[in-house]
Amino acid sequence: MTQAARVISHRDGVPVYRYRTDPAASPVSVHRHLHDDVGERGRHIHDFPALLYIPAAGLVYVAAPGEVLDPGQLDDLDDGVAVFFDPAALGEDGRSPWPAWRAHPLLFPFLHGQSGGLLRLEVPAARRSAWDAAIGSIESELAGRQAGYQQAALAHLTLLLIDLARLAVDVVGDLRRSGEPLLAEAFAVIDRRHAEPLSLRDVARELGMTPGHLTTIVRRRTGRTVQEWIIERRMAEARGMLAETDLPVREVARRVGVPDPGYFSRLFSRRHGASPREWRGRQVRA
Repeated sequence: MTQAARVISHRDGVPVYRYRTDPAASPVSVHRHLHDDVGERGRHIHDFPALLYIPAAGLVYVAAPGEVLDPGQLDDLDDGVAVFFDPAALGEDGRSPWPAWRAHPLLFPFLHGQSGGLLRLEVPAARRSAWDAAIGSIESELAGRQAGYQQAALAHLTLLLIDLARLAVDVVGDLRRSGEPLLAEAFAVIDRRHAEPLSLRDVARELGMTPGHLTTIVRRRTGRTVQEWIIERRMAEARGMLAETDLPVREVARRVGVPDPGYFSRLFSRRHGASPREWRGRQVRA
């Protein structure tokens, strides 16, 4: 996980990992030797989706972002393989405006809310060869790095997630009946108003609820605060503008709802490990 993600903070002493979004990073990654990586890492949190697949046992563990994960709950780590990915990459063009968890049906299984942050599912014997092939194809694309390899890897990931959604159909149904529409409404407000001054209180007022109640719901289900999701939406929009336009950084900052360009640059640097200008330069060279 160290190559695909970096520690961004700690929560009650537990490290929180974020998927890398710099231009050199692949939007999906595969990791074997889980005992050396996940197992020895101990309790940790990540804010991106992860699958831990144990081929010999025909099991897949769906790791929920924002939850404390305890590798001690996992069996047969030595034979397992992990698939990590940036949820924003599931957009139509491989760079979605932001990780719209509640709007994407393939991401519902990762919001399962199971104790310990892990949902355990059995992959039917008839489907295990397909899982092996999909994961192997992702690895081959990432290793070969031929033209279009990222899009090809994401295509294989999508097939894998479709199969996962079918395995977790009961879980998805429960989520759709248990309050996820409220989260969808909150994210819709952020999506619509991110380019203007926007706060937790503004989002809560539009939804007709108290800021405290909204904070509790969003943090419990995503591991992040409303304000963090507002920043995430703005940074994702900024990445698109930096990659696809020649707009000055000051103008990019204004268009994503951050009128102070200095503050925008500090936010962007903390999130991406590079200033907006450095990130744009790497994108051009990638």
